[in-house]
Amino acid sequence: MNNRFFNYLLALVFLNCFFLKANAQNVQAEAKLQQYTIRIGDQTKLFLSVHQPAKEHVDFPKLTDTLTGKVQVISTNKPDTLFDQNDHNLATVTQSYTITCFDAGTYTIPGFAIITKTGVLKTNGLTLQVQTVKVDTTKAIYDIKQPLAVSYSFFDWLRDNWTWVVISAIGVLAIIGLIWYLLKRPKPTPVVVQPIIPRLAEHIIAINKLNELRDKKLWQQGEVKQYYIELSDIVREYLENRYFVQTHEQTTDEIITALRHKNITAQNRKKMTSILQLADLVKFAKVQPLPVDNEQSMDDAFNFVLNTQHTDEPVLNTEGGDTNGIA
Repeated sequence: MNNRFFNYLLALVFLNCFFLKANAQNVQAEAKLQQYTIRIGDQTKLFLSVHQPAKEHVDFPKLTDTLTGKVQVISTNKPDTLFDQNDHNLATVTQSYTITCFDAGTYTIPGFAIITKTGVLKTNGLTLQVQTVKVDTTKAIYDIKQPLAVSYSFFDWLRDNWTWVVISAIGVLAIIGLIWYLLKRPKPTPVVVQPIIPRLAEHIIAINKLNELRDKKLWQQGEVKQYYIELSDIVREYLENRYFVQTHEQTTDEIITALRHKNITAQNRKKMTSILQLADLVKFAKVQPLPVDNEQSMDDAFNFVLNTQHTDEPVLNTEGGDTNGIA
């Protein structure tokens, strides 16, 4: 039993070492230069590349200002990842650095250590050759040329300052537009205050309408139904304005029920009921009242309005009297 467990553990360790070695073989690092030969002061790029599985993490070295000798590091660029076209599980991560040198010579750039999960990878070394600028000593040495005189026209100035010109023009146009608006704007018209006409009391409105209906002489001309339609409408409107009850589109019984708790004497209530019920008979039952009934309905309407007006208004008693002169 112990031998079997030992053999199983040994096989597991062997397989782990095998996979680690295989994984490490899949990770490769290299270094190269964009240009291996430059002139003094020129720049080139140093590329550090790692070929690895796509999910692996790589820590590239952080280079200081001086790479080696007199080779200087100008800037460090962002890493670039390129996936393998044949196997998307593999990728190449490249870190680039911009370098330069101001002294001629041949410089050896040693390999760099790149840290991965599988261990530390070492890149190959590089050689950078920096050449001087060739000078032709057979030609005479000339003095430095003086600066050339360059003409500066108005259009050159306008091209360099067009923004200020546009802003100034907009400001001038805005001022001109404001002045024009102030001169041409319509003059304010004086506000005419309409006199407030006091609203007539509801009993005065009703009496005026009753007088107008009497002057029409509708029932005398045979228009009895129209006479009672207008008469009942005047009474209903007065009841609605005086007692604040709904009368339009209500039946006579509904109106009487709504007024049962109002302060109306029995005599006045009887006159109102008589007017409305007789109007219903004429409008819906085609009843033809006698002329004396027509006159009595008008007199009852006048008396009802005058006897039920507000108490703070002077009450005009026209019981049995003439109401033709009431306006």
